[in-house]
Amino acid sequence: MDQLVKLVAQKTGINESQAKMAVETVMSFMKDKLPDGVASQVISMLQDGSDAEGKDDLMSGLTGKLGGLFGK
Repeated sequence: MDQLVKLVAQKTGINESQAKMAVETVMSFMKDKLPDGVASQVISMLQDGSDAEGKDDLMSGLTGKLGGLFGK
């Protein structure tokens, strides 16, 4: 999650504590709106960042996992 927080801070120009609050808000929203299995996998990937080496890898990792969940 730290990598995502840094990316949000960098892209938006806000400080890291504000970016962390934004990321946590989005993650909470996703938990509420996505089906349980999908939400837990997306949140897990975002929290550990294991597939992400940089911002491009983060986005491709996220879109790849989401595509896999929906059969694409």
